Formats: sequence, C-alpha cells, structure tokens
Amino acid sequence: MAFEHLLTERDNSVAIITVNRPHALNALSVAVLDELTAAFRDLGGAGALILRGAGNKSFAVGADIEEIHALDENTAIAYAARGHALCDLIESLNVPVIATISGYALGGGCELAMACHIRLAAENAKLGQPEINLGLIPGFGGTQRLPRLIGEGRALDLLLTGRIITAQEALAWGLVSAVYPHSELMTAARKLASSLASKPAAARSAILEAIRAARRQPFAEALLTEQSLFARCCGTADMKEGTAAFLEKRKPRFNGQ
Repeated sequence: MAFEHLLTERDNSVAIITVNRPHALNALSVAVLDELTAAFRDLGGAGALILRGAGNKSFAVGADIEEIHALDENTAIAYAARGHALCDLIESLNVPVIATISGYALGGGCELAMACHIRLAAENAKLGQPEINLGLIPGFGGTQRLPRLIGEGRALDLLLTGRIITAQEALAWGLVSAVYPHSELMTAARKLASSLASKPAAARSAILEAIRAARRQPFAEALLTEQSLFARCCGTADMKEGTAAFLEKRKPRFNGQ
C-alpha cells in the first residue's frame, strides 16, 4: 500500500512503519492519522511491528496545531474519535508493537507511543503531554493510558504542568522500557522485534489479550479470561513442542500452530 506521509517496509516477519514528515517534526495531521490506521490494518498480520518517526529530531510532536485551532466543540468530538480509534487499533493488535522514540514525543505523539505495547527511547528523547499550555487536555487517550503506565500522581504532574521529561526520567518512571544512543535505537528495536516475532503465535497473542482484559475487566472476570486463554494455549501444537523440547533439553521448533 502506497502512502503520502508514511514509509513502510517488511523485513521477514517484522514490519516497520515510519511517519515521514520530518519537516513538520512528524506532526500528526488528520491525513497522517488516517494513513496510520490503514497501515496498521494492512500490516497487522506481521510477527511484530515497529513504529518510528523519520529523522532524529522527533517521533511525533502531536497534532497539527492549525487543525486543532479550527476545531469547535462539535467538530472536536469527531477529531478525538479519530485519534482514539487509531490508538485502540494499535493496542488491540494481537502482535506486539514497539515504539522507537527519538527526539520529541509530545501530545498526540506521546499518546501514540503509549498505545504501543513496548516503548524504546533514544538518549535525546523528550516526552510529555503539554496540551494544558494550549488550553486543552489530551484527546487521544492520554488521560487514561498515562496514569495506568506511571501512576496517577506522576501522570497528574505531567498533565497539569505540561512539562516535558527526558528519556532517563521516562525510564525511571516506567514510561519507556530502555534507553539507547540514537545510533543503536533501531538495531535494538529490530533485534527485539525479531525475537518477539519468533515466539509461539498463540501464546504471544494470548498474553496481549490477557493484558487487555486486566485493564478492561473486573479482577475476577479477568482471571477467568486468563484461565480460558491458558487452556487455549494448551490445545496448540506449539505448546506440545515447547514442553517436549524443554523435557528433551533441546531448542523448540515452533511453527505457529
């Protein structure tokens, strides 16, 4: 699929989506949001996905401010719904999505990264939700995902002050999983994505589904979901192969069945 604002590539079982607007610090215009939605739907069958921004200055700086300025109370509903749909799509994929954050991940860009399952950052990464400085609040799920990731107190700190934190602060707070020199970021992301893509597909999918259940279901109901997913994995050929390989002290040969 050809895009105006994105670059896509497939490296065996790993797909890479690049927001390609470096002149605009990879701002998330409506057109970019729509293309990202199409790209994730198109490439969701990969073993793992990497989301990145072109260049080293920005993952994504957030929404296009000219588009935001034109919104009113009525049109803003549809605009926020578009961002919610994209982030929900990413979060609901049954393959892991890795955000590689170099430079700015602000506003909608930070929200986009938070919808991904794993976040890796370059040493120059800057993350934040500065919408309050524009008279706004996050509109793509930031008020919901940020406290789940870093706790309510720290989330309120970022949301109410609008301040921007460094990669090391984001690592200490659990907003990103690891920090690398910029030159090593994509190598690390590709290595991680390849490793994740090699895992048994049914178990990988079940883990993502169980984590979603933990967020959306009462605890007792989520435990029943886990129980059902555990049982489903026990009916797969990959589970039999994995346990047999462990008992036989050899490397498993998974085939996605």
